[in-house]
Amino acid sequence: MGVQRGRKANGMAQQNGEGDPVTLFEVVKQGKSAMQSVVDDWIESYKQDRDLALLDLINFFIQCSGCKGTVRIEMFRNMQNAEIIRKMTEEFDEDSGDYPLTISGPLWKKFRYNFCEFICVLIRQCQYSIIYDEYMMDTVISLLTGLSDSQVRAFRHTSTLAAMKLMTALVNVALNLSINQDNTQRQYEAERNKMVGKRANEKLELLLQRRKELQENQDEIENMMNSIFKGIFVHRYRDAIAEIRAICIEEIGVWMKMYSDAFLNDSYLKYVGWTLHDRQGEVRLKCLKALQNLYTNRELFPKLELFTNRFKDRIVSMTLDKEYDVAVEAIRLVTLILHEDALSNEDCENVYHLVYSAHRPVAVAAGEFLHRKLFSRHDPQAEEALAKRRGRSSPNGNLIRMLVLFFLESELHEHAAYLVDSLWESSQELLKDWECMTELLLEEPVQGEEVLSDRQESALIELTICTIRQAAEAHPPVGRGTGKRVLTAKERKTQIDDKNKLTEHFIMALPMLLSKYQTDAEKVANLLQIPQYFDLDVYSAGRMEKHLDALLKQIKFVVEKHTDTEVLEACSKTYSILCSEEYTIMNRVDIGRSQLIDELAERFNHSVEELLQAGEEADDDDIYNVLSTLKKLTAFHNAHDLTRWDLFGNCYRLLRTGIEQGSMPEQIAVQALQCSHYSILWQLVKITEGAPSKDDLLALRRERCAFMLLCDLLMIFSHQLTTGSREGLQPLVFNPDSSLQNELLNFILDHVFIDQDDENQKGDEEDEANKIEALHKRRNLLAAFSKLIIYDIVDMPAAADIFKHYMKYYNDYGDIIKETLSKTRQTDKILCAKTLILSLQQLFNELIQDQGPNLDRTSSHVSGIKELARRFALTFGLDQIKTREAVATLHKDGIEFAFKYQNPKGPEYPPPNLAFLEVLCEFSSKLLRQDKKTVHSYLEKFMTEQMMERREDIWLPLISYRNSLLTGGDEDRMSITSGSSSSKAGSIRSKKGRPPLHKKRIEEESVESSWMMRNDTLQTPGALQTPQLTSTVLRENPRQAAEHLPEQNSEPGSESDYVHKRGLMEDDAEPIFEDVMMSSRGQLEDMSEEFEDTMVIDLPPSRNRRERAELRPDFFDSAAMIEDESVRMNSRDPVFQFEVNAASHQVPVSLGCFKNATCQPSSQI
Repeated sequence: MGVQRGRKANGMAQQNGEGDPVTLFEVVKQGKSAMQSVVDDWIESYKQDRDLALLDLINFFIQCSGCKGTVRIEMFRNMQNAEIIRKMTEEFDEDSGDYPLTISGPLWKKFRYNFCEFICVLIRQCQYSIIYDEYMMDTVISLLTGLSDSQVRAFRHTSTLAAMKLMTALVNVALNLSINQDNTQRQYEAERNKMVGKRANEKLELLLQRRKELQENQDEIENMMNSIFKGIFVHRYRDAIAEIRAICIEEIGVWMKMYSDAFLNDSYLKYVGWTLHDRQGEVRLKCLKALQNLYTNRELFPKLELFTNRFKDRIVSMTLDKEYDVAVEAIRLVTLILHEDALSNEDCENVYHLVYSAHRPVAVAAGEFLHRKLFSRHDPQAEEALAKRRGRSSPNGNLIRMLVLFFLESELHEHAAYLVDSLWESSQELLKDWECMTELLLEEPVQGEEVLSDRQESALIELTICTIRQAAEAHPPVGRGTGKRVLTAKERKTQIDDKNKLTEHFIMALPMLLSKYQTDAEKVANLLQIPQYFDLDVYSAGRMEKHLDALLKQIKFVVEKHTDTEVLEACSKTYSILCSEEYTIMNRVDIGRSQLIDELAERFNHSVEELLQAGEEADDDDIYNVLSTLKKLTAFHNAHDLTRWDLFGNCYRLLRTGIEQGSMPEQIAVQALQCSHYSILWQLVKITEGAPSKDDLLALRRERCAFMLLCDLLMIFSHQLTTGSREGLQPLVFNPDSSLQNELLNFILDHVFIDQDDENQKGDEEDEANKIEALHKRRNLLAAFSKLIIYDIVDMPAAADIFKHYMKYYNDYGDIIKETLSKTRQTDKILCAKTLILSLQQLFNELIQDQGPNLDRTSSHVSGIKELARRFALTFGLDQIKTREAVATLHKDGIEFAFKYQNPKGPEYPPPNLAFLEVLCEFSSKLLRQDKKTVHSYLEKFMTEQMMERREDIWLPLISYRNSLLTGGDEDRMSITSGSSSSKAGSIRSKKGRPPLHKKRIEEESVESSWMMRNDTLQTPGALQTPQLTSTVLRENPRQAAEHLPEQNSEPGSESDYVHKRGLMEDDAEPIFEDVMMSSRGQLEDMSEEFEDTMVIDLPPSRNRRERAELRPDFFDSAAMIEDESVRMNSRDPVFQFEVNAASHQVPVSLGCFKNATCQPSSQI
């Protein structure tokens, strides 16, 4: 189609009868026509009427800027560019901040590409005639220069992009002219050097004329490029808008690479070097990518020498950039600079340590640098000769030694997995050379050659284990990456091949390694991790049972030799893996395990008898014999069912003797408790998996006293043991690990929160008495566990599983749960609020699992959760100042949970957890007025424009929650219902003209400043007085294993996301020149000196910036809360008592502080 079709006489375009687009802007926007034909049609119209064609082109740039105005033919002929631009500025739609280059969506993304392509094709098609007519290019360059100097961002942005693409197209034309000139010159020289008789004078004259014409065209193109560069680039490369600066830097990089003879010099490189200090990451990123394109070509190194010397330090410092994308590209650029040998050892060391970065792309880039620097420069012939002389099958010995030395010198031994993961993509061949690693470990010293030291051997074993894990699991270590991704077919095949390769090698090598290092606990513990990555079918498929027997023999020797817990647990885990029922080797391994346990059990029973008979006269040998054997049995009992050896009996005798006589060594008591704990758990597993017999139930009841002892000992040996100037007792403090806490909690959930009808089914009177007795026992158990939570022995988030039963079991345990809630709030208000919202989230998740995502909000289950939330809200009391931080935290966690997942059906559907906002409404009344505004602003961060406009029933939870944040005044309501208008109004006010705040508000702000800067992390409260001893029992429940703490994601708006972002309310602020992490004062002063002769665009304030006199959003910015890590506790009541009201019985259960308390036998508890 022709762009001139349907044109009026005044130059304005109109639609033809079929409704097809007839303006250049519409054609380019839709992109339905080939750009070549569009440009050809425009050229044809230009040949017919230059003014009308240029008018089309001018209106094209105006409309691409989002301006609704149109330049008429009279304006074009009679007005200067400045007047035309002023007129168009007046007709610009000021109510809209968007324009084609900034509007999101696939159509406008394609428009940007089409826009740039149109300019490039236009110049390419006009390069032989039209651009030299001194009319078209002069008009276009003059217009773009004027638009680029406009106060309107849309004009400036669009014209800069057009000008830079125009410049790129002209550079390409200049390059072609230069090539043609060289070719013409060579032809001329060749013709002139011919003999006089063979020389063609006419051809010489044509070549001279051709060379002159090309030179004239070259001069004109250079004049055009100078006009664009000096009139637009030198001003816009430091524009206030980062996108404009990025465009300039990206294109100058293209010019330098495309036409290096003209542009790759210090006069142009300095602009890239200065912009390396830009405050915006996207601009710094463009600088680095532009330089990468230059350093990739080694022929350009001589021209880059001065630039490298001047800006090398800045580039190296950018490897620590606060923007991870920038840091990655900086490391890649430094890797390219390695070829120039311009980096000092100090520069390299600054990059080396980044292989331990938690951000995987940064670490992988640093691994590539390390590989290029240390593992690529070796003499293959010398390596092969050395390997042959030492009898090795691989020539990588020296490289592996170098890797070990690097690991040891970095002094980050616990991060071996990170080092291996960083090098995995670049040095995979080296890291999978397990034969060479094994040879280095097993080889004997040879005279005249240095062998690995003991420290180097330990490091090599650790690195070997990490390479095996990486190959077998095919995913990064914990802390690197967001989770396990689905492997491609090729990656899966590589994983299987690697696993078979390492299994076949280490099946034979592992027994030899264990034999050599059997006395070294650290090395043996690491080596015993290898079997868990085996493909155990290889033992039977490859007829390698003799190597299995050798491995079992070595493990048995290790168990007999060592008493170190880590080594014993590694042996136990190895037996557990080898005893898997799915493999045919299970019977062979089970026989070896049973023989080992028989020997240990017999030795344990004999040594216990000797210790108990000796009594107070027992010597160190008696104690050591019991302790060493008991530690081995305990380690195996953790992963293996040893109940048929009846270890519990002797463990109970040891504990009972220690309580009655007080002479039992502490280490034996701890191991006996642990072994008893495992024994009871295995008994519970048997009972729950089948129909229990009466003898089983009686035996389990007798064993409950061990759990009572466990709870008492946890309290005695808690952190409160060191209070009262008893810091010397710190080594005796025992903190239960997460697995033990989970098992305690699971037992409470399975044995406390049950229906009474499940227990007894006897006669009325007897049944009633049994119910009261059973309730008394259950309340004792719950009180014991609550005590562990209150005194910070069990983590507070575990209380979420207790709090969620507050309504359902109110009659039985309401007083205990309520008092637990009160005491935990005294300990830590914020953590208590997090625990409350976690309990509601757990109930909501359970409801989603039962009913599916489409909840019936009128159902009794949903109402029950809302009622529980209402009860929780009442516990915050009436003093909103004291609880404001806790309530704000609660809302913040609730909002993040509601928007945690996107609806798989698409963004037009509500998130699956959106209904949770209706529960969160119950806490809105506890927010202060100014906090409601802050919470609402935080909510808006998660909302899209579509969400704000939806009014269907499924969006009612969001509507209800937003409305609950409106209570408090008309001003609040306006900010919700007409957010756009309030934004504009807020931008008009100035800070100086802000009305004075009410006195009460000032007081609230002073309080606010104290709580907004507090740490939002979990804190350990101070020591409470030790309560009286009560007891509990536990059992593992796999269903609840992962419900204690919420999953940590990095969703938009989450705490981890806010560490690298600005404050909640500081959106869309205009850029201000600021330094980035590694900038130095001297470098910035250099920039200022060079900028003195250039122009700065001073734009009006952003319309999105608001006045927020009374709001402080810092609380929602985790970066602002890490300054104060202390959490002060309020004064506490040392007495914590529950009263049990069951029928007519009054059974007091005391949790008060105790002094000089002793453990009572189970019959008295």
